[in-house]
Amino acid sequence: MLGRAGPALQFVWIGVRSNIMSGMDIVIMLITVTLLLGFLVFIHEGGHYLAARACKVRVSEFMIGLPGPSIGFTRGETRFGITAVPLGGYASICGMAPPSNSPHLKRVLGYAYRKGTVYLEDVAHDLFLTEQEAYDLLEELCDWGSLKRPHRKDKHNVYRTPAKGGFEEGQPRIVADNEAFFESEKSQQYCTLPFWKRCTILLAGPLMNLLWVFLVFIFIYSVMGLDLQNPQTGETFHYTWAPWEAVAMGFKYLGMVVSAIAGLFNPATAAQTVSQSTSVVGIAVMSKSALDAGFVNFLFFTAVISASLGLMNMLPIPPLDGGRFVVEIFQKVSRKVVSLRALGYMSTAGIVLFTGFFLVMVNQDVQRFIFGNWS
Repeated sequence: MLGRAGPALQFVWIGVRSNIMSGMDIVIMLITVTLLLGFLVFIHEGGHYLAARACKVRVSEFMIGLPGPSIGFTRGETRFGITAVPLGGYASICGMAPPSNSPHLKRVLGYAYRKGTVYLEDVAHDLFLTEQEAYDLLEELCDWGSLKRPHRKDKHNVYRTPAKGGFEEGQPRIVADNEAFFESEKSQQYCTLPFWKRCTILLAGPLMNLLWVFLVFIFIYSVMGLDLQNPQTGETFHYTWAPWEAVAMGFKYLGMVVSAIAGLFNPATAAQTVSQSTSVVGIAVMSKSALDAGFVNFLFFTAVISASLGLMNMLPIPPLDGGRFVVEIFQKVSRKVVSLRALGYMSTAGIVLFTGFFLVMVNQDVQRFIFGNWS
């Protein structure tokens, strides 16, 4: 009998059928994994969004899916929607790039709002800037969410004021106090926040994924409970755990995930860990099997994937949230700002690393799918 002191995880491993799936099974599998990943990404990006808005930082977009064409709606200064490829997602938090601190930025902002719609060449000419300077400043204001970038159909470098406050996109505005207006726009940027607020925004996404894990464990173990069997008498009984016991089991499971992730970066165990890991292909197959196994098993499976998503994003490798968090700590300690170019190089290295892991896992998942070997 499982005692109160140390209840083990009692979920039966979800077996994946080895037979070839039918066309309908594949359709259901694709729909299931898309909804599952979409929901977990929604939780993750929702954490970033809520933390940013709590810190009064502008968020220009909140999208489910990869960047590209989208459908949705605009509320306040944020456009919410779904893109053409609904895998992944992002929240565009304004002012994430290191600030230029250019003395001309204020003039460009006021000029653009008084005009409503401006051309790059006109900004350079009228404000006595080079075209490269004008371009860099206009792009920085776009990162701030203060301006809109050129549309695809535009033949020239056209920048417009966003639609807000009863004004249409590209409509001129009266800027009575350019200094106050500039400070108002600047105050809504991530880069102007105190250190602890920036870190809160960065970690809010992964922490929301981990929060979902604990909520699932509490719901399953403390609210629903499980049917267990007494090993001595064979008698089946229903048992529920106290909420703090469910939380303890959640921490125990997260510890197991941390150990597995650490194995990826240990030369002695990396190969074995990768061979035992899975990519989005494996997640798709297992999500269908979890759905077939019933509500409780599928709910637990969402916690499994959410734990991996949250903890992987805490790795100190750009462009993950944990990588940006380490950059923030470095900047705080060294009192130096990491340049956008350096961030780009580090992010590229991180992407190459994870792409390598991903390709290896996809290859082994495809072989598992073809030969039905998911053991």
